[in-house]
Amino acid sequence: MKQTILQSLKQLVADRYLLVLSLFIVIVAIVCAINIGLSIKPSELQLVSHYSAFGITHLYRDQWFYLLVFVLFGAVVSLLHVIISVKLLIVKGHSIATMFAWVSIVIIILGWVTAQAVLNVWTPL
Repeated sequence: MKQTILQSLKQLVADRYLLVLSLFIVIVAIVCAINIGLSIKPSELQLVSHYSAFGITHLYRDQWFYLLVFVLFGAVVSLLHVIISVKLLIVKGHSIATMFAWVSIVIIILGWVTAQAVLNVWTPL
């Protein structure tokens, strides 16, 4: 197991472009987490957290700490996608791993935009 991880890291370091993309994914996720984390303000105001067509009220509300999930989203996505892109590099090659890394960056940015939209709705004027 340890040897497999070291071999994977050696292949990642050998592919400089994917290494830079992986570092960029982590940096974008950290900046996203810091920005969202600093934007969350504790409040008694409840936020609409999800919608269901099967319930009585259709709109369900949660407390402010539900927004901390957005902070965790970027961290989990960045970690898992870097691992998956390294695995794709080993199994499928450089081009698929590079494409997956770019898609990962787009996913983190879309999550960031979504979180900012939710935070802007949530904050009172």
